[in-house]
Amino acid sequence: MESGEPLSVGNGAPTLVREALAQRTVVIGNSGSGKSDFAESLATMVHAPVVELDLLHWEDAGFGVKRNEENAVQMVSDAIEAPLWIVEGVYGWLAEVALSNATALVWLDLPWSVCRQGLLARGPRRGASEASFAALVKWAEEYWERRTSSSFDGHLSLFHGFCGEKLRLRDRNEVRELLSLLSPDSDVTE
Repeated sequence: MESGEPLSVGNGAPTLVREALAQRTVVIGNSGSGKSDFAESLATMVHAPVVELDLLHWEDAGFGVKRNEENAVQMVSDAIEAPLWIVEGVYGWLAEVALSNATALVWLDLPWSVCRQGLLARGPRRGASEASFAALVKWAEEYWERRTSSSFDGHLSLFHGFCGEKLRLRDRNEVRELLSLLSPDSDVTE
């Protein structure tokens, strides 16, 4: 796990990190990394709504027809006016809008083998065809080669540029451990 300052999951999540994650958190990572599951788990713990960037990036809550970028940016801007939220998604250009009002950033920086397994386990979503799902898997596999805001390089730039509390989780065990430490039953110390 990497954070803005040294943070060891094994020693417990400091209270400041817990408080930051409980307010306005952006979760980024490759497709299949577990962003949606992590965001939903965190949102349940902190009683905050989840804003899925997929639903703002694509028309009609599906895939295939990209929403007008100005409209998508405005939708994110409107969503982050709320006092509490968890924004999750791969789209760095939309995540960056949310980061302007975020208290925390979590990057699920998992290897391709884990992301691929996650994608195949969940299969096509929201009415996606087998062909569009295959295209998504191919697109996700290119995460480390692309040079866009929705790539490894783009997410690395967002991570390094964010001044609030931030965590970079590199495997499923770190994700599970963080959620366990953040649970209301956990004894968190500074």
